[in-house]
Amino acid sequence: MTQDFVIGLARQSIELTLLISMPMLGLGLLVGLVVSIFQAVTQIQEMTLTFVPKILAVLVGLLLAFPWMMHKLLDFTRGLIENIPHYVN
Repeated sequence: MTQDFVIGLARQSIELTLLISMPMLGLGLLVGLVVSIFQAVTQIQEMTLTFVPKILAVLVGLLLAFPWMMHKLLDFTRGLIENIPHYVN
């Protein structure tokens, strides 16, 4: 294993982590923005109003994106396991 290989593998891992977290983070951001605008318009400053919708949105995003996420993770893991003989040399 060379230094370039380790850096490339770390880069792939970080890219996959960011790609997999995007649906939940995006939904949380979108719901947070909508709730913030609603709070600014109505001047309601209740903390649970921001917390509960974000958690529900992230949960829905996880449920909807879970098959895609597992497919990506399994492909990455399968590629790592299949290439173990190449990594040893």
